[in-house]
Amino acid sequence: MVDSIEHLLNAPASGSEAPTLARLEEALTDGYAQALALEAERLRLERRISEVARQVDCGDFSAFAEELRSLGRRLTSADGEIQTLRARLDALRERAVETRRAVPAGQQ
Repeated sequence: MVDSIEHLLNAPASGSEAPTLARLEEALTDGYAQALALEAERLRLERRISEVARQVDCGDFSAFAEELRSLGRRLTSADGEIQTLRARLDALRERAVETRRAVPAGQQ
């Protein structure tokens, strides 16, 4: 999704090669849907980390250590993906606003 957004952001702002407002809005919709899915995954990971942490007995941490490490890595990765995607979506939203302003009324 980020690559698709980057492609739209790097396209010309006007002319025949410029993405249409409809295409920009479609990419925004798809991107926000993916961001929500990533945030839902992040919440699931946080819940699982909490569950595992509650199960850890003071003397048996090693049994849960690998799962906690794995969950932590996945959570860090999800955080990075969300941050990157949200930043690119912000830029794409600005591009859509500019495109909307440039389109004469009645042709949007």
